Amino acid sequence: MPGSGRPQPIKVLIVDDQRTFGEALQLALGREEDLEVVEVLTDGPSAVRAVPELKPDVILMDIAMPGMSGIEATRRIKDADPDAQVLILSGYEDEMLLARAVQAGAAGLLRKTEAVLDVGEAVRQAHRGEPIHDEREIEGALRRLRHRRDQDASAEGRLARLTPREVEILQLMATGRPADRIARDLGVSPHTLRTHMQNIITKLGVHSKLEALVLAIRHGKVTMVDLTEEETG
Repeated sequence: MPGSGRPQPIKVLIVDDQRTFGEALQLALGREEDLEVVEVLTDGPSAVRAVPELKPDVILMDIAMPGMSGIEATRRIKDADPDAQVLILSGYEDEMLLARAVQAGAAGLLRKTEAVLDVGEAVRQAHRGEPIHDEREIEGALRRLRHRRDQDASAEGRLARLTPREVEILQLMATGRPADRIARDLGVSPHTLRTHMQNIITKLGVHSKLEALVLAIRHGKVTMVDLTEEETG
């Protein structure tokens, strides 16, 4: 009888660049009487455009998509509609993901390995405005993210102090060249090379040549190069 019956189902939008996963999730959630998947999309820009038209109650958003990440798509959706409820989906472990999701405005983070019943319950919680995660878990995740960013900012500042010659030495190290060959290629003595290397270690605040190289690679100061490819290419 019209007007007397059950409440409207919760409208769910699924966004995942692996359509087969998205459609499997759609099929599974479709078995829940109170959930209705309104669309399965495969990229962030499509989701950003579709939300105002489809008006989903909850968006299940994959974090890793080409072109625009789920984090960026979530941020844009929340900017346009602060009431939108987004749950980030992740297929891999990273202790920073929860903090990044929350900072983008997501209601929470779900692993793709979660049981469908757990996903369905998380959707209901998000729709009701209930917390998905314990407050202490979120606070801890945000604290770790802030610490990581402080470390990264500090490391980038230290890397900026390197001279062009010191960066060149690290880049040659990244090819796997031994120290004697690096010295020969640069036209310097082994003693001078060791002095340069000690200056690099001191400036970067690390304890070894390997730590210096790892730090430089992580922050994009140098890139790994296969020595055999370099010589044959």
